[in-house]
Amino acid sequence: MRVKVLSRNPDDYVRDTKLDLQRVPRNYDPALHPFEVPREYVRALNATKLERLFAKPFLSSLDGHRDGVNCMAKHPKSLSTVLSGACDGEVRIWNLTRRQCVRTIQAHEGFVRGMCARFCGTSFFTVGDDKTVKQWKMESPEYGEEEEPIHTILGKTVFTGIDHHWKEPVFATCGHQVDIWDEQRTSPKCSLTWGFDSISSVKFNPIETYLLGSCASDRNIVLYDMRKSTPLKKVILNMRTNTLCWNPMEAFIFTAANEDYNLYTFDMRFLESPVMVHMDHVSAVLDVDYSPTGKEFVSASFDKSIRIFPVDKGHSREVYHTKRMQHVITVKWTSDNKYILCGSDEMNIRLWKANASEKLGVLAPREKAAMNYNQKLKEKFQFHPQIRRIAQHRHLPKSIYGQIKEQRIMREARRRKELNRRKHSKPGSVPFVPEKKKHIVAVVK
Repeated sequence: MRVKVLSRNPDDYVRDTKLDLQRVPRNYDPALHPFEVPREYVRALNATKLERLFAKPFLSSLDGHRDGVNCMAKHPKSLSTVLSGACDGEVRIWNLTRRQCVRTIQAHEGFVRGMCARFCGTSFFTVGDDKTVKQWKMESPEYGEEEEPIHTILGKTVFTGIDHHWKEPVFATCGHQVDIWDEQRTSPKCSLTWGFDSISSVKFNPIETYLLGSCASDRNIVLYDMRKSTPLKKVILNMRTNTLCWNPMEAFIFTAANEDYNLYTFDMRFLESPVMVHMDHVSAVLDVDYSPTGKEFVSASFDKSIRIFPVDKGHSREVYHTKRMQHVITVKWTSDNKYILCGSDEMNIRLWKANASEKLGVLAPREKAAMNYNQKLKEKFQFHPQIRRIAQHRHLPKSIYGQIKEQRIMREARRRKELNRRKHSKPGSVPFVPEKKKHIVAVVK
């Protein structure tokens, strides 16, 4: 005689506490759940509404600078340490956990133009208007010891930017030209130049560490190879690029912040047209920084706002602003992918959540499961008109809202003019130029 025994795990039925809900086994037969999709739609709608309700991204403001914050740098080993440089030559080191300044250095006379931390985190470099590069210890000096740099290099011209190699004791500065320096020497290993204008920013590639990218005032983005000691190629855009940032996950991808209100994501192997044009800002974009996952980046703009863009989308998923925040000059995404820091004209550094409605702190397992379930529902129904409208709605300052409207009218007028020219011209004489190629003037190899 055969006996079938029902085997059940008691953990699936027993409650942890008296207050817990009873666990009921679920039959997934679709015939038994005819209204599953409408029910899920309502849940997705409620989840989207709650997400917007709990969207409170601003965490705190780090006060202390006596002039506009001009540049920032992340500590490569410590999540809670951030460095900032101001327009009066002052450098401050902040502890984000306590949200206070732990050290102040009067580093330069005039602006601190750029700063970067050494890859091991023991020291950091600053450049300023006084034509010097200074290396400082990360730790505070001992009692009675004076606050002095480890090394000082005096240059011939003003340095406008600096970046450190990700693995070797080598750093690059830019100004009149791009100089590659060894930490032990007072003269550059090699100088790279292509063009005649001042270079505003230089960045090492985090993956292919021998590659560099720089932006110049003559609208160029130039790529260099440190091993060959020569420039590789350059792309000329319609307007000047302020800075660029390499994707930390994809070696050949970088994003450039441009004066024409747009950001351009390029693949350095195919510079003829950008991979994506990101259009949402209404004034010059001054800084850009990637998230450590490489899927998103944050941009700072002269229009007093910061925006978060997915790499593969043309429009931002989030815009952050406050009443007091002025022109945002510098922005950084923290290495744990949770926070964003921005420094602006009015002497403040602001700390934001990268995900506006994220709950901070320890989550219970059931809370985590509910959040994951809601996230999947929102993804499933994201293109339904009602849910899409709620998810995309943002309150904007009057000035930005007015400029968006104005730009929409201007774009429409240009489109209408082009259509009219095409209609009244010989067929083929007015070619169709895709949006991605409109902004590229030339690629020189």
